[in-house]
Amino acid sequence: MGSLLCCVQVDQSTVAIKERFGRFEDVLEPGCHFLPWCIGCQIAGHLSLRLQQLDVRCETKTKDNVFVNVVASVQYRTLADKASEAFYKLSNTRSQIQAYVFDVIRASVPNLNLDDAFEQKNEIAKAVEDELEKAMSAYGYEIVQTLIVDIEPDEHVKRAMNEINAAARLRVAANEKAEAEKVVQIKRAEGDAESKYLAGLGIARQRQAIVDGLRESVLGFSVTVPGTSAKDVLDMVLITQYFDTMKEIGSASKSSAVFIPHGPGAVRDIAKQIRDGLLQASAQQQPDHLEDSENKCCA
Repeated sequence: MGSLLCCVQVDQSTVAIKERFGRFEDVLEPGCHFLPWCIGCQIAGHLSLRLQQLDVRCETKTKDNVFVNVVASVQYRTLADKASEAFYKLSNTRSQIQAYVFDVIRASVPNLNLDDAFEQKNEIAKAVEDELEKAMSAYGYEIVQTLIVDIEPDEHVKRAMNEINAAARLRVAANEKAEAEKVVQIKRAEGDAESKYLAGLGIARQRQAIVDGLRESVLGFSVTVPGTSAKDVLDMVLITQYFDTMKEIGSASKSSAVFIPHGPGAVRDIAKQIRDGLLQASAQQQPDHLEDSENKCCA
């Protein structure tokens, strides 16, 4: 009906290319336009001014010989003031953009290792955008933005990379665990050494207290009871200690069987053995001193 009345409608965000007898005449904006077909006027086609997106998947090889699929997303739109160039100069816009994306990606990625390609995605996208902007502006198209959406290496390569990362993390975890165990062992050894040191101090002080007590007991008994010697007092103290020891062994609930001389004379025998041992050691040392003296005199 619109054609019969020589009227044509152009939708919003769209422009129409008007021709007269096959020659470009005008770009029609959105709205209603008079188009007298009887004098050779017609609509050659329409162009959308909306933002469009083209996803391009490009296979290429990195510098370390790993094949990857690079997915680029190009956002572009037609410039209203250059609609005639966009309509007449390019027959397939999407194929043209795809060719430029392939060219830039296959020139940039082979100069990078796989890890560097992941790190420099923004630089690759910037290079693609600059090249497209320079090439497509002459055809009436604006490149709004270019994104490197994904870099997909082969499945075996991804599995190997994951295994490498897992091994590295396990190595770090093992080192941290060993370091923690080392610290625990050092602290335990320091605590054990400190405990033994304090136990030794306690034993030394205990023995010193026993010796001081025995000395005071011997001196006090000798003064109180005339005619007693230090030897008699020491024998009496040893007998007392002997009976105290026997009492403790018998009263312990989990004591082992201990066979020792249990007569009262056993203490005197033990004391006699100690004295005899000391006298014998002194007797052995005296000839050695005499022999040394004779050797010196002869010399």
